[in-house]
Amino acid sequence: MNIVEIIKKKRNGGKLTRREISYLIHGYLDGEVADYQITAFLMAVYFRGMDDEETINLTEIMLNSGDIIDLSRIKGVKVDKHSTGGVGDKTSLILAPQLASLGVFVPMISGRGLGHTGGTLDKLESIPGFRINMDVEEYKKTLEKVGCVMIGQTTKIAPADKKIYALRDVTATVDSLPLIISSILSKKHAEGAEALVFDVKIGTGANLQDEKESEKLAKQLVSVSKKFGTKAIAVLTDMNQPLGNKIGNWLETEECIEVMKGKKVDDLLKVNNVLAGAMLLLAGKAKDIDEGEIIAGQAIDNGTAYNKFLEMVEVQDGDVSYIKDYKNLKRPAHSHKFVSEKEGYITKLDAFNIGVASVELGAGRKTAEDKIDYLSGIILSKKCGDKVSHGEVICELFAENEDRIINAKEYVKRAIEIGDEKKSQRKLIIDIID
Repeated sequence: MNIVEIIKKKRNGGKLTRREISYLIHGYLDGEVADYQITAFLMAVYFRGMDDEETINLTEIMLNSGDIIDLSRIKGVKVDKHSTGGVGDKTSLILAPQLASLGVFVPMISGRGLGHTGGTLDKLESIPGFRINMDVEEYKKTLEKVGCVMIGQTTKIAPADKKIYALRDVTATVDSLPLIISSILSKKHAEGAEALVFDVKIGTGANLQDEKESEKLAKQLVSVSKKFGTKAIAVLTDMNQPLGNKIGNWLETEECIEVMKGKKVDDLLKVNNVLAGAMLLLAGKAKDIDEGEIIAGQAIDNGTAYNKFLEMVEVQDGDVSYIKDYKNLKRPAHSHKFVSEKEGYITKLDAFNIGVASVELGAGRKTAEDKIDYLSGIILSKKCGDKVSHGEVICELFAENEDRIINAKEYVKRAIEIGDEKKSQRKLIIDIID
């Protein structure tokens, strides 16, 4: 086969055979297909798309590019959650220990930030010493011992996705349905979970910003999962403004700790506990999502979720004392308070521009080689619907140098609108698809 002809075929809108997709993916893994060629293929898919058969073939080929973990020796239901990506989207850090404290096994293989959206692995690595790399046997032992485990892809788990994932982040090919589906499901079906809950973000801060495309993605994630024999539920959640009040890797970890210690962050708690409720339903621990939401809330209120989080951090070599010291605020060298220029109500807090601002501050990557500044980010003092006075702080920006703050301020300015009248709030939970 000729790699150029395969790229040309997809560029021209043709349908690729399973053999052609396999040749391209395995050629990339073997070093016979160059980065620039796979980038051209990704861009062709971005513009031309793939039909259902192509998407399933791509998913299966990426899944079978590495090991598929067998967790049958662990007696109990294994359920995981995956978010399609958002700004301030930090629920995984609460959900894994929360569900584990309720007797549900949570095997979680996560990814890094994509574009303007944050990544679970980057948040975990903001905890000094936290180890996200494990071989399969240690992964199983940790899951068996703690009830949850949070790692990155090993070289043997969906290695094709691992390589392609990094390229998508820096080539503007993140928001493509077939690429999203194949990336998510190749990882999730390789990790050994028997049931999956998808948090599909809708709004300006989502990786897939078109609402109809997000709804289509949710339905396809559920339907393709079932073709692989996996139970699945998709929850469509709002991402027009950031989730919670903190954006940035340590800042989001800090907010999760605060929530597990009893702080009420209403939007974060609502989305988190609905997702937890869906996971409990699939695990057979609740009769419906509403009951699961109540049970999940109790695991936070009684402290068991936080204690399980500490156990997970310790077992994965993270610095537990750093976690317990969260009230002694860890902040970078420079900060800037963004204040209101007039009185009124916050009518818009655009998640996309806030996400881009956080990348400018150092919380995300512009190139594959960029290093994360774990302490940088944004703290929101106001959210949509809140009243604000002239000169009152709307948010505070944090970075290791002043230049980053100067660049970020322009995006924050674009994100915020203040009006004379309070607008009605959009629903956090837009729809549930099973």
